[in-house]
Amino acid sequence: MTWRGCWKSCFLLALHLLAASAHSELFEEDLTLRPLRDGKLEARFSFTTLLRGTTPRDPQSLTGDDKAQHYTLFPLALGQILREHAVTELHLTLNNGKWDYDHWGYPDESGVGTGAELWAWMGDTIPPSVDERWQGLRHSLAGLFCASLGHLDEQRTTSPTLTFQPEGSLPNFTHVHQLRHATLPSEHVCTENLTPFLKLLPCKSLSGIAHLLNPHRLFDADWHGLGVHVRYRHPVGVEVRLAFQAVIDPVRYSPDRRRDWSLRSVFDRTIERPCPVARSSKVQVELPTETSYTLSPGPTDVVNNVVTYALESDQEALDVAMQWPGEDRFEYPDVSKALPLTDISVRRNLKGTGQAEARLIVEVTNNLPVPIRAGYLETMPWHLQFYLHTLRAHIDGVRHDDLVNVLSYTPPVPHSRPALLQAVLTVPSHATLHLTMDVSKPFLRYTEHPPDAQRGWDLPPAVLVPFAYGDDGELTPDQSVSNRTSGGQAPAQGRVSLQGRHRRARRMYTPVMLVDLATPDFSMPYNVIIMSCTLIALIFGSVFNLLTRRFVVVRVGSFPQAEQELSTVTGGNTDGGADAAKKTA
Repeated sequence: MTWRGCWKSCFLLALHLLAASAHSELFEEDLTLRPLRDGKLEARFSFTTLLRGTTPRDPQSLTGDDKAQHYTLFPLALGQILREHAVTELHLTLNNGKWDYDHWGYPDESGVGTGAELWAWMGDTIPPSVDERWQGLRHSLAGLFCASLGHLDEQRTTSPTLTFQPEGSLPNFTHVHQLRHATLPSEHVCTENLTPFLKLLPCKSLSGIAHLLNPHRLFDADWHGLGVHVRYRHPVGVEVRLAFQAVIDPVRYSPDRRRDWSLRSVFDRTIERPCPVARSSKVQVELPTETSYTLSPGPTDVVNNVVTYALESDQEALDVAMQWPGEDRFEYPDVSKALPLTDISVRRNLKGTGQAEARLIVEVTNNLPVPIRAGYLETMPWHLQFYLHTLRAHIDGVRHDDLVNVLSYTPPVPHSRPALLQAVLTVPSHATLHLTMDVSKPFLRYTEHPPDAQRGWDLPPAVLVPFAYGDDGELTPDQSVSNRTSGGQAPAQGRVSLQGRHRRARRMYTPVMLVDLATPDFSMPYNVIIMSCTLIALIFGSVFNLLTRRFVVVRVGSFPQAEQELSTVTGGNTDGGADAAKKTA
């Protein structure tokens, strides 16, 4: 048998083994494209692997050996970490940029906070404790994704159970589940994070929709981020969903400044073939509200203004393209006059010119004709300390402290624990709620400053979660006005849509803030080093000259006695002695 025949036999054997074990593991992939009203294009990649008939590991079994796990499509490296630390639910996001809620609407992936965010639900047990397993989980994920997740230590870890509810089922273990949450706003996603991300996929980036994940184009987007989501779906099994989301500007790639786009122009690639092990592989495009566009090629299906392209193994390379023939040049709309695309708009800033005190200001605007109740979360490192008694709520200059309810505050512990502020806000219809609170900036040790201390400190984003609409909360989050059209048009004023596409309450993240703390003059050590080196050089040079050089007094004259003395010194050579005397002089 030749090597070519042996290779084919091994390949067929691997396919048979894969098909034999595929009944317990399912893999699906899809790509969703959504044109935005400012000419940009939102792309969401989703890769879902379901391990059927499996439950998360019971923390009580951590003292013994784990059961043997055989994975075919399920990512082995991630599965080992989940079993090692008995994690029931896990969410990791790495994002770069600021998501514009008012003009882009709600994202398909809700975790769009700038930087790194990690939160997990784990069953409690002793030993090892939840905090010990949380530490091991952080370091394991840091090594897997080449990210600085090890910096998510106890100084950044909280447990905001009001805001981060489990998205899956929690098994009925002996002990209750606990939440651990941490953010690192200065961490961004790059190529070294995308490479291990692709290695978790069954087909890597060789085929299927993952072939479009071109780092040269993705990391050139206006906003981009990746996410890893693990949850338990009772009684189906454990689900792992890998997601990548980006907002791309086709106008920048067009020499004619048009918003026409295609897979080739946006990602510089096309879908050559679907992933062979994927049960379903499809591309979905949300159609804009305008009627002057063209879409090619013809879709497989059209449902609710969403076209679907099902990838087949025998079809040609797929290159979806959308064009606006009537536009010679795209004109960016005036975003200042456009209606926001979300139920709530939130802005947060820090005011104050001093380096010891400041004031935190939060503005929450209700864009609906009905009141909204929302959960508000502030997770602040101990570098910024709240004065809770100065918390005030105003609407149009009138004080309304009764609109802040269920207030929960955990004060920070310097060098040990961050501050955690949770509250329930009630925002009347078409009103803006202003929250103000004084904060203090403590002095840090000179060893606690980052290398770029003059730049300042990045503060994590605040999180807002609307959960009730109406006077008595009779409307749920999926009955809100958030179902805006793909073209960016808002529903009519005063009308509430009852067919939202998101059933779960959506988290909204504010942009990160940059705070300027009191910074010492780090040039002083440099000045001390320079002065010390100068003094050492002067002292050493003087002592070295005294120890190594010989100083002789020579009288130079025309008398015989002087010539005799000079000859004695120079060894009998009068001319050489004269030259030596000149050099000594």
